[in-house]
Amino acid sequence: MSTGQAPEQDQDRHDPGSGGPRPHRRRSRMRLTLAAFTVTALSLAGLTALTGTGGAATPAASAGGLAPAAVAAPNAIPAPPAGFTTTWSDDFSGGANTGVNGADWKYDTGPGSSFGTGEIETMTNSTANVYQDGNGHLVLKALHSGTDPRAGWTSGRIETQAATFGAPAGGVVMMQSSIQQPNLTTANGAGYWPAFWMLGSTLRSGVGWPGSGEVDILEDINSRSSVFGTLHCGVGQGGPCNETTGIGSGERACGGCQTGYHTYAVQIDRSVSPEQIRWYLDGANYFTVNANQVDATTWANAVDHPFFIIYDLAMGGGFPDAFGGGPNSATVSGGQMNIDYVAVYNKGPGSGTTTPPPSGGNLTQGKTTTASSTENAGTPASAATDGNTGTRWSSAFSDPQWLRVDLGATHSISQVKLNWEAAYAKAFQVQTSNDGTNWTTIYSTTTGTGGNQTLNVSGSGRYIRVYGTQRATQYGYSLYEFQAFGS
Repeated sequence: MSTGQAPEQDQDRHDPGSGGPRPHRRRSRMRLTLAAFTVTALSLAGLTALTGTGGAATPAASAGGLAPAAVAAPNAIPAPPAGFTTTWSDDFSGGANTGVNGADWKYDTGPGSSFGTGEIETMTNSTANVYQDGNGHLVLKALHSGTDPRAGWTSGRIETQAATFGAPAGGVVMMQSSIQQPNLTTANGAGYWPAFWMLGSTLRSGVGWPGSGEVDILEDINSRSSVFGTLHCGVGQGGPCNETTGIGSGERACGGCQTGYHTYAVQIDRSVSPEQIRWYLDGANYFTVNANQVDATTWANAVDHPFFIIYDLAMGGGFPDAFGGGPNSATVSGGQMNIDYVAVYNKGPGSGTTTPPPSGGNLTQGKTTTASSTENAGTPASAATDGNTGTRWSSAFSDPQWLRVDLGATHSISQVKLNWEAAYAKAFQVQTSNDGTNWTTIYSTTTGTGGNQTLNVSGSGRYIRVYGTQRATQYGYSLYEFQAFGS
């Protein structure tokens, strides 16, 4: 948690839907209006540490200003997942200090104020801000000049020439990139706002935002060591997608993402019913939006078409400002977003679908759920079994705590899935009971890792609970979803 930010009980630390509206990631310059800049928490960073001193935004202290970053060896573009083929990719293998390949990319230049999000940088096509490093990486670098930390910034934003990356009816498309975020901290990275995202192809033909669709694969603000994904759709204010907040994952921890490369991906899956968008961090699915969360027309207009891909490193804006913001006098110049590769993979209709969970479906969804405590009225026990990864249960800040589900009848349990928020359990048990009083432990650990956990178990009962005995953080226990599968 960044210095000066509210503790967990303040809802702005968590899911965008639990607080006020946040500004969308970036609108095209053809759409300049914007509503209020009240926002909710998120994001993270990645590179080599920088330090700042003095009254204005300054480069790191070294003989040359900014300490040189360690050069990482590029990774090969991964082979397509089973059933997929590689549609397009770029490994940024150009010469040192060269710009991007104009056949694949276009620069989006001009003042950040024209993007409608309150950014303060000017986007350029200079190789000072956007360049290939000669070692298989693309670099977006934010630079500052002058003495006013709220002015004098330049940076880079590019988008693909092609707007053809999508899933046909019955198919799946996956966009994936390996990225090292600016290696900054909340002490010296205020105002940084890197992103890897997509806009609907129909935007280029005049369909307005957000109806044309926006999928944010990675965002970060103020170097908070977290990440989030969001779908924007519907109408500009409110509507089925809760704009300008959108339908979002909430803040997710992203350890090590500032100091090394990690993969960020999204799959648009039109082979399942309802259709889905799934977000992945290092191959783990941490958030899913189902088509039936909005009306059919809204979904089709936002999702069922191709997209174009965007990278940018913004400075300032409504989203960073809502969380202490920046840039400020301690913000360093020269933070950079390093990109190893980007790839688009497709799976055609009839090529198979995602492996389903065990037979019997999710037994907990919509069932009566109770808890030992709740943090506040916005995080009830029922939120962990509502099938919506945009809501969560969280407990009081003490041990032990439990979350219990009445399945309505006795069931055999073969698998449990836990989707933890950043406040997770280090030590916990999964237990079943026939009467809600006498419990049998079917899983136990003292080394919980949080995130998405899939536990293969064997047990039966009418009741199932997670019983936490040691918190991993100073906060309570917090679950986006508690699922059980069996018969």
